[in-house]
Amino acid sequence: MEIVILVVVIALVVILGAGGLVIGSRRKKQQLPPAPPRTPTITKPPAEPHIGDEAETPREETRRTIEEVPLPGATIAPETVEPEAVEEAPAEAPPAIELPEPAAGRLIRLRSRLSRSQNSLGKGLLTLLSRERLDDETWEEIEDTLITADVGVTPTQELVERLRTRVRVQGARTPEELRALLREELLTLIDPTLDRTLRTESHEESPAVVLVVGVNGTGKTTTTGKLARVLVADGRSVVLGAADTFRAAAADQLQTWGDRVGARTVRGPEGGDPASIAFDAVKEGIAAGADTVLIDTAGRLHTKTGLMDELGKVKRVVEKHGPVDEVLLVLDATTGQNGLIQARVFAEVVNITGIVLTKLDGTAKGGIVVAVQRELGVPVKLVGLGEGADDLAPFEPEAFVDALIGE
Repeated sequence: MEIVILVVVIALVVILGAGGLVIGSRRKKQQLPPAPPRTPTITKPPAEPHIGDEAETPREETRRTIEEVPLPGATIAPETVEPEAVEEAPAEAPPAIELPEPAAGRLIRLRSRLSRSQNSLGKGLLTLLSRERLDDETWEEIEDTLITADVGVTPTQELVERLRTRVRVQGARTPEELRALLREELLTLIDPTLDRTLRTESHEESPAVVLVVGVNGTGKTTTTGKLARVLVADGRSVVLGAADTFRAAAADQLQTWGDRVGARTVRGPEGGDPASIAFDAVKEGIAAGADTVLIDTAGRLHTKTGLMDELGKVKRVVEKHGPVDEVLLVLDATTGQNGLIQARVFAEVVNITGIVLTKLDGTAKGGIVVAVQRELGVPVKLVGLGEGADDLAPFEPEAFVDALIGE
């Protein structure tokens, strides 16, 4: 019994001693001063990789504090912002005004171009006339040559009859005599006495008005632009009327021609009323004191009666300002007899005063000059001899015939 009591007492002593040790260690921890705060070590971020083995160390960059960074939507004081240099786009320079070639003598300068395609007629006739014997078969060949060249049946018969008479009476046989004889007869056929002047001089209070008409594909708009160059070369001031509102880009094309020589172009919306545009063009010409107003009308097919009626309306509306001085019909010289059909229909609608033959330097046959004059009773006033800007020339019968038969 005594032993048990002894064991219990020892156990209590051990427990009490262990508890005292724990309490004492806690009190010592509470009495210790707090540990000083540690300063965090800041490590620079690794430099971005560069190309090459010997890339330089990244340079120090200026950094802004959070106070210096503006909040989204905040107003920045004007003195803190450096104005950025704004580069102004250079103003487009106006198109350079061209100086067209003088109109006088253009056909003579372009004679070689004309003769390259027209010599077949003159040389063919000279070859036939130079035969030792001019029998009926030879004269029939001469007639065929003239008809093939689009001279027309009636003018051909008249020319052959005069040639037969003169050769029989005068006995012309040498090449020089035959060339002179043929030149005289061709000039008679073309009729150099016709008045081929363009009535483009202004009146006292209004400009001269020129209507340019023709079917699609004859080069009508281009001819209008080239005619403006002819007039500017002669010292005239010109206003262009883009009344061809049915063909896409026709107004743009005409304005380009006008800008090149400093001519004002009056235009309207695509598909607009051609008569109103023509009226406004003449009104602009009067206000500007221009010498001439050139009006490019729509390329009307002669088979569309409604369009032909519209052309008559354009002419009537323009005449409210004053008379129309010229109505120029543009014909493609390569179309031959089809061009004569077009000429007849246009002559029924408007009073044609002159013919412009385009593409006369291509596959055209020179006889169309004679045929169209006979058909309409009006002269050929201008001929187109190429694609160049100054290839529209006043028609000169002598230079034309010389190009046909050669020097």
